[in-house]
Amino acid sequence: MKLNTATVLFVLGGTALFVTLASSRAQPDPLSGLKDVQATDFTSVQYFEAPNEQKVKMRVSGAEASPLPETMLAVKQLKLEMFSTNGTPEVVVKAPQCIYSPLTGVASSAGRLELIALGGKLRVEGEGFLWRQAEGSLHISNRVDTTIDINLFGEKKTAL
Repeated sequence: MKLNTATVLFVLGGTALFVTLASSRAQPDPLSGLKDVQATDFTSVQYFEAPNEQKVKMRVSGAEASPLPETMLAVKQLKLEMFSTNGTPEVVVKAPQCIYSPLTGVASSAGRLELIALGGKLRVEGEGFLWRQAEGSLHISNRVDTTIDINLFGEKKTAL
């Protein structure tokens, strides 16, 4: 597997989040037992390679993340955004909850997932997914519903 600077920065960002969570859990906390340690409103970004290294290629964010064994994170309100080099969102994926590994770039859940692409002209919803960042693949396993805006193919809508 070939690693570029953007991938390394993305993995390091996710790893830093995990290490922060893990070290926070290890510290004595006077409020321990009242609430698990969590990160809130986190974001991790990956940048394009040169000459567009200043532009965001992908952003992973979530409302909450809690550490799990084996460097995994339980993420609530996952949002994955992929951008073109001009900054336009190409794909937005949302899931209420998932398990995410920042070290491997893999996220999965038996729960719901929503994907929106092509400016809203393509929408895919389903239950159960596996996302592999390195492969650029997203597998949705159950109850998949796909909607394609008919104007995507240049057809004119006519009134009846």
